[in-house]
Amino acid sequence: MKILIIQQRYGIGDMVIFLPYIHAISKKFNTKISLLAKDTSKAKQIMEEDSHIDEIITLDSEKDGLNGIFKLSNELKKRSFDKVFIFNSSLRYYLVAKLSGIKSIYQYPLFRSKDNIVYSAKIFTENITGNIVSTEPNLKIKSTIDNFNKDFKHICLGISASGPTKRWNINNYIKLCEELSKIKKCKFYVAGGKNDIKLINEFKKSEIGKNCQSFEELSIKETLPIIKNCDCYIGSDTGFAHLSVALGVKALTLFMDSPVMAYGKYSERMSVIEPEGEKNTTSHDTLGSERISFEKTLLKAKEILV
Repeated sequence: MKILIIQQRYGIGDMVIFLPYIHAISKKFNTKISLLAKDTSKAKQIMEEDSHIDEIITLDSEKDGLNGIFKLSNELKKRSFDKVFIFNSSLRYYLVAKLSGIKSIYQYPLFRSKDNIVYSAKIFTENITGNIVSTEPNLKIKSTIDNFNKDFKHICLGISASGPTKRWNINNYIKLCEELSKIKKCKFYVAGGKNDIKLINEFKKSEIGKNCQSFEELSIKETLPIIKNCDCYIGSDTGFAHLSVALGVKALTLFMDSPVMAYGKYSERMSVIEPEGEKNTTSHDTLGSERISFEKTLLKAKEILV
C-alpha cells in the first residue's frame, strides 16, 4: 500500500507539530509513507533518518497555488498512491488528489477557515486510526556528539525569529546568560542563521561571547545533534524551540507575537513566558516583546537548569 500525507504549512515548527500524526498513520497501516511538504519546513533535513518516511516530495513554487494543480497532480500520479491524508481543508488539494487518481482521500472538512493546528490534526488522526494519539513529538536521529563537557550546562539560545515583533532584545539574552553563568558553568549555542549575523556578532562581542558557538554556518540537519545534547532551549517561538522538544530537550519559549495556545501547549517539555498582562492569549498581533519580564524569564530558566 502506498500512502501520501500532505502537510503544506511553511514552518519548521509546523513540521515538528505534525510528527506524531505522521507516525501514527504510518503505524496504523504498517507502512512507510510519502510526505508532501514545502521546502521551508525543512522536512528533508528534519526527517531524513525517520524510519516512518519513504520519500519526501517538495512542494515547490511551480507545483503550488492554482497554477500548479496539474503539475502537482501529474507528479503524484506517477507514484500511484492508494491513499492520501490531507492535513488542511483546501479544495485545491482535494482536486489534486482526484486528478492524481488516488481512490481513498481523507481530508479536513472543506473550507474550514480557522483551526487549532494541534487539535485539528489530533482529532483527524484519531478518527483515522481509532486510537488516542499523543501530541508529543518524537524526532529520532542517528547522529551523535560525544565530546560535550558534562561539567557545563549546555543551552540552545533562540535569538532569531521570523520577524522583529517575535524577537526579544539581544541585550536581554546577554544579560540572562551572564546571570545564569554566575550559578552554573554554561556554554551557549546561538540558534540563528545568516540573516541574524548582526545579533550573533553582538552576542559574540559581549563578555559571555567566549562561551558560545553559533549556528550561522550550519544546516538544520547539522544543528540537530547539538540541540539534542543541550540541557535546555531558551528563546523565541522559533523552529529551534520546536526541534528542541522533539529531540527530548526542555524548552523555555517566549511568546511575544504568536499564538501560544496553538504552538506552546502541545508538549510537556515546553514551558512558556508570555508578555505581562497576557495569559494563554498571545496571537499574531500581540506585539508584546517589550512586555516579556526579564525576572520571570531568569527565574524559570534557573528552575529548568536545576
